[in-house]
Amino acid sequence: MVKILNKQVLATGIKRFELDAPEIAWRAQPGQFVVLRVNEEGERIPLTVADTRPEEGVLVIVFQEVGKSTALLGTLEPGDAIMDLIGPLGKPTEIERFGTVVCVAGGVGTPEIYPVTRALRQAGNKVISIIGFRNKDLILMEEEMRRVSDELIVATDDGSNGNKGLVTDMLQQVIYRGEKIDRCFAVGPVIMMKMVSLLTKKYSIPTIVSLNPIMLDATGMCGVCRVEVGGETKFACVDGPEFDGHKVNFDLLMARLKTYVKEERQAMEIFLKSRNENCRCANRKEK
Repeated sequence: MVKILNKQVLATGIKRFELDAPEIAWRAQPGQFVVLRVNEEGERIPLTVADTRPEEGVLVIVFQEVGKSTALLGTLEPGDAIMDLIGPLGKPTEIERFGTVVCVAGGVGTPEIYPVTRALRQAGNKVISIIGFRNKDLILMEEEMRRVSDELIVATDDGSNGNKGLVTDMLQQVIYRGEKIDRCFAVGPVIMMKMVSLLTKKYSIPTIVSLNPIMLDATGMCGVCRVEVGGETKFACVDGPEFDGHKVNFDLLMARLKTYVKEERQAMEIFLKSRNENCRCANRKEK
C-alpha cells in the first residue's frame, strides 16, 4: 500500500499526486516509469515519473483521466492508499552534454519531459523547450519548465495564450532562425511525436521519443507493449520506453492503441453511471 501525501488539480482532468514511495524515489531516473494498481480489481496503469524528492521519499506522478482506471485513481484523496506500485521501470534517458537540445512536449507530456529537461540542462546543454496545449486553460507547469530551460516557447492550438500554433510550428521556427540543434526529445500524443520526428528527420536532427503502448506486466514477459523500431520488434517496458523517433513505426503503434477503445468506452460509461448513482444515494441520505 502506498499513501497519497498530496493532490493537486493542474487542469481539467489532469491531476498531480505526491506519493510516499522512498525506495522508488531514491532509484528513479529521468525517463523511467512506474506501474500502479488502485485496488484488487483494478488494471495496471503505467505512468512516467514526473519528479522525485529522494530526501523526503516522495515520488510525483501526473496523470490525465482518460479512462475508467485513471478516473478511479483521480477520485483518491490525500491519506488514501494505492494498493500496488512497482518501479522504477524502463531504461532511463541518455543524458549527455550534446550541445543544444530541444525538448518538445504536448499536453500531459509536459510533466513527463520535465525531469529530462532538468537533467539535460544540469549536464551543461543549452535547452530550448517547446510545450503545446489545446488552449490556455490546459497549460501545465509553465513556470517549472521555464526554470529548467534556457528558452521556453508555449503554444496553444487556438492562440488563446497569444502564441498560436502546434509544437511542430514552433520547432520549425527555431530551425528557421538558424539554431543548430544537436538533439531533440519529444513526449506527448503519438501523432505529435510522429510529426516532430518527420520534421527533424528532414534536417537530420537525432530525435528521441517516449512511447506509450498498451502495457500489462511491464517486465517483458507478456509482449503486449511491443512496438516496431527500425523494422524490429521491441518491448517498450524493457527496451524503452524511449526510442529513436526516426525508426519508430508510428502508424502501427497508433493502430494498436485503438485495440480496446470500445471496451474502454464501455468501462468508462459503467463507472460514471455507478458514480452518479452513488452520489444520488448519498444526497438522498443527507436529506
